Amino acid sequence: MLNEETKKKILRQIPYGLYVIGVKDKDTTHAFTASWLSQCSLKPPRVMLGVRHGTHSLDLLKNGKVFSVNFVSKESKKIIEQFFKHTPASGNRFGDLGYTIKKTGAPVLDAAAHYIECEVKNIVDAGDHSIVIGEVVAAEILKDVAPLVMGDTPWHYGG
Repeated sequence: MLNEETKKKILRQIPYGLYVIGVKDKDTTHAFTASWLSQCSLKPPRVMLGVRHGTHSLDLLKNGKVFSVNFVSKESKKIIEQFFKHTPASGNRFGDLGYTIKKTGAPVLDAAAHYIECEVKNIVDAGDHSIVIGEVVAAEILKDVAPLVMGDTPWHYGG
């Protein structure tokens, strides 16, 4: 029998980054905080991203087929906090934060330390989340600093 508390404790010890994922569909731009991201292929360069079912963000990924992964510095935790907050699908998710539209059209935060842009290649149902597989088509280091990771915060997600 699976002990739920043991399972949660162990799964929450998997090291995760914290990212702002920018998405777009036609004229709509949006962003959300994610922690389940991993490289899954070298050739071609691809990443996989876990996104909760039933979200506006997943709908935009399915329709727009592009996303950006914005890495923020350890000193920029407030940026991540902003994208944790609930915002209606029609609301301004970015507030006063500036962003730039680059190769894919997905928003790239002006305050990002570095970023990658991806084109969606596949979306797989994985339970209460979908796995979005994106091919990296652009990347840039804007500031040579270490990115914020889940272990730098009191937060946890998973289990």
